[in-house]
Amino acid sequence: MNFIFIVTFFIIALLYSSIGFGGGSSYIAFMLLFNLPYDSIPLIALSCNLIVVSGGSFHYLKNKQVSLSFIFPFLMTSIPAAYFGGMIEIEKEVFRLILGACLLLAALRMISNTKKDYEKTSEPSTILSGVVGLILGGISGMVGIGGGIFLSPLMYNLRWGRPKQIAATCSLFIFFNSIAGLIGQFQKSVSILALESYWPLLIAVFIGGQIGSYVGSNKLKPRYIEIITSILVMIVSVRVLVFS
Repeated sequence: MNFIFIVTFFIIALLYSSIGFGGGSSYIAFMLLFNLPYDSIPLIALSCNLIVVSGGSFHYLKNKQVSLSFIFPFLMTSIPAAYFGGMIEIEKEVFRLILGACLLLAALRMISNTKKDYEKTSEPSTILSGVVGLILGGISGMVGIGGGIFLSPLMYNLRWGRPKQIAATCSLFIFFNSIAGLIGQFQKSVSILALESYWPLLIAVFIGGQIGSYVGSNKLKPRYIEIITSILVMIVSVRVLVFS
């Protein structure tokens, strides 16, 4: 396994886990850049996602920064949607343009938010949470990511929680949707043996994810979490629009 791959995956896991993400979108971008087998890319990305956010989910639950009653309506619809989405073969040209534009606008909105009062939040209705979970879960399963890159900007812009609550919610959202997406991927005759050659990457993201999730849940200030999130979302949006 190329040393550059291992270091890059470690850095991605470290950065993304600090804000509750798994890094799936960036793993995919990097693997596409180096022409890895297309059928294996979603499997590798979802596996890395799962490993990274498992540490984050543990730290956020331990520190009581996530409400299970709040996230349940999202998961109730997103998990089955991610499973069925993982079974679907898709053409992504028009989709990537819409997706990239939406992510870019969301990132710009987040980074321009200078208000420091993170206590003024609202909570979506159960029905709205279920609809959001259904849509984001389906998209996540199809493209092989956990969905936090979509959910986080939405929660920030609609003030559905404080920064660490959002990071914690996205971490659990990614965890369960990555499991469902992986199961869906296996229904397409993708074998878990495809991961055999990539075990160093799994170790790298485990170490990076543990470090990043600890720092994010214990050390980072709320505004820093929002800024890092917006920058990473912007990077992904540019990648989707320009390099895909």
